[in-house]
Amino acid sequence: MTSRIAVLVSGRGSNLQALLDAIAGGRLDAEIVGVFSDRPDAAALQRVAEPQRWSADARGFPDRNAFDAALGDALAACAPDWIFCAGYMRILGEAFVRRFEGRVLNVHPSLLPRYKGLHTHARALRAGDAEHGASVHFVVPELDSGAVIAQVRIPVLPGDTADTLAERLLPQEHRLVTEVMALAASGRLAERDGQVQLDGQTLFKPLLLDSTGVLDPGSRG
Repeated sequence: MTSRIAVLVSGRGSNLQALLDAIAGGRLDAEIVGVFSDRPDAAALQRVAEPQRWSADARGFPDRNAFDAALGDALAACAPDWIFCAGYMRILGEAFVRRFEGRVLNVHPSLLPRYKGLHTHARALRAGDAEHGASVHFVVPELDSGAVIAQVRIPVLPGDTADTLAERLLPQEHRLVTEVMALAASGRLAERDGQVQLDGQTLFKPLLLDSTGVLDPGSRG
């Protein structure tokens, strides 16, 4: 059965577009059942038809919980199998995360557990790291702390700036996102007791996306 994916966005939606392209190209057996944003002017919303869009300005709600409840109700109405955070910049509250526990994934532009939060590219450069990357992980109430499913790594080159590092990482991030969502859509991925399960087996370290775009199963414990 085709998997139903809802996508949360706050910006331009390049990872959303990567998913749409993978679906159109037959590489992802899924449908995007809704795109949801905390910013009504987010460019990402324009990547799907009007009936698939939901947005609300979070500043119009009395508190985060009230916004999360409205967002959660809208999501529940489209009955997604998975919820993917594609550049969604608001922290999801505990009640929201518990409501959809085990079904919310996020992509983060660092090699977690390094550099949770913002400005990851600049922080990697300041630390003198030899490599940088992106991670896809399950969402838990603590920021960027859920079990990491898979990562992609790129070298930090001499003369790199935060902008050049981000530009080189982004297409690799798109590949990572589509491969992980293909695992999720095929029913191979789950979370149990804070650990990633792939084909019913525990992953003791993240899968790595290799140069051919394949998630390396040799990382399985």
